[in-house]
Amino acid sequence: MPHTERELDTLARTLWGEARGEGAAGQIAVAWCIRNRVEMDLHNDGKPDWWGEGYVGVCRAPWQFSCWNKNDPNFAYLVGQKLIPAGQFLTARESALAVIDGHEPDPTDGATHYYSTSMKTAPKWAARAQLTRKIGRHLFYRDVP
Repeated sequence: MPHTERELDTLARTLWGEARGEGAAGQIAVAWCIRNRVEMDLHNDGKPDWWGEGYVGVCRAPWQFSCWNKNDPNFAYLVGQKLIPAGQFLTARESALAVIDGHEPDPTDGATHYYSTSMKTAPKWAARAQLTRKIGRHLFYRDVP
C-alpha cells in the first residue's frame, strides 16, 4: 500500500502512544485496526467517514486514539515536545511499516475498534459490536454500530 513518510510517522507515533507496552504483536494488531479504518468506506458512499481519511486523518481524528488527545500524557511525545526513546520508536516504526506494506497479516479479523482491558468499564459501543480477538491487553471489535 503506497504511503507517505508523514503517514508512516503518524502511524508509528500512534502505535507508540497506544501500544508501546504490547510489543510488536500488539502494535501490529493496533496498526491493523487503524489500516482497516483507512481502507473501509463505512456507508459505501465514497464520502469521508466520521473517523477520518488516510492514516493521518484516522490516527488524529478527535477522541479516536487517546494518545492524540491534548490532555493525554503521551501527546507531548507525539508532537515532538519530548523525545520518544529511540528503541521504542524503532519498534513502533517497524510495526507500522510491516502493516502499511502488507508484510504482516491482519491478526484482528477485520477489527476497526479496540479498547484496553485496563479500562474499568467497557465502552458503550462494545456491547453491540462483534469481539474478534484479544491480543495482549487489547480487545478488538468489528461491526461497531
